[in-house]
Amino acid sequence: MKRLWVHLLLFVATCVSCCLSRGVVFAATLMTILLAHEMGHYVVARRHGIDVSLPYFIPLPYVSMGTLGAVIRMKEPITRRDALIDVGAAGPLAGLVVAIPLLVWGLWTSPVAVLPVTSGAAVTEGNSILYLGLKYLVHGRYLPAGGLDVQLSEMGFAAWVGILLTFINLMPIGQLDGGHIATAFFGARQERQAPWLHRGLLVVGLGVLAALAYEAHTHGRTPRAALLYGAMGALPWGVWTLLLLGMRRMAGGRYHPPVDEAPLSPTRRRLFWLMVVVLVLVFTPVPMRETLRDALL
Repeated sequence: MKRLWVHLLLFVATCVSCCLSRGVVFAATLMTILLAHEMGHYVVARRHGIDVSLPYFIPLPYVSMGTLGAVIRMKEPITRRDALIDVGAAGPLAGLVVAIPLLVWGLWTSPVAVLPVTSGAAVTEGNSILYLGLKYLVHGRYLPAGGLDVQLSEMGFAAWVGILLTFINLMPIGQLDGGHIATAFFGARQERQAPWLHRGLLVVGLGVLAALAYEAHTHGRTPRAALLYGAMGALPWGVWTLLLLGMRRMAGGRYHPPVDEAPLSPTRRRLFWLMVVVLVLVFTPVPMRETLRDALL
């Protein structure tokens, strides 16, 4: 706690940068979700006796959402598999406990309106099973449909971003939360599986590119314009692939530090399958894209 001022300063700076990027309501909503996520990791790690720091939030003024999230430092890697899965799962679950009610309220205060058709200025957020289900719960219909979709308020959009960040963190690779969870469950096998999962991100990206390009072509885009449209929608998958490659190189060529061979307890094995269900629910194949009428993805 000797450097508590550093954590507080970065937290305040990140709140300010989010405000400058998207406004006060967006900043308050997103920072609440991020704080819950990081404190979930912190509290559970402390309960396991793991020496971890408070979260270091990362401000990013005037760019995108105003933040790159936060990180928590550990003096030593977690080698106990039960502790690793507890810490890895705690953040996403804590974040979702906060994000879902905020998203429901955001949807409740957001109108359903005609999707704008533009030459590229307007974008729309992607759907996950969870997001589709919550839109149906609040508005009584599956959206988008018939050229209509929810026009998210700032609170709703920030909560949607929180769900998206949960999906990204739950990818079962490297030292993301999903990588911790998968390593705890599979042990040494996860390091052998990780390269295939890593390549799989590019496969998903190519699939997204093809699907979006086909959809754009059916809306009258030229083949070249349709490919560009698909490439922009699939771009996040390439970015995530490169970021994970960078993380692996910084870790000395490993995706994740090794863990002991003690088997997971039955409770933790059930926790693993719960997190698999959560990953399926928040999986968002196309995070953002240019608006097209009757978009389906």
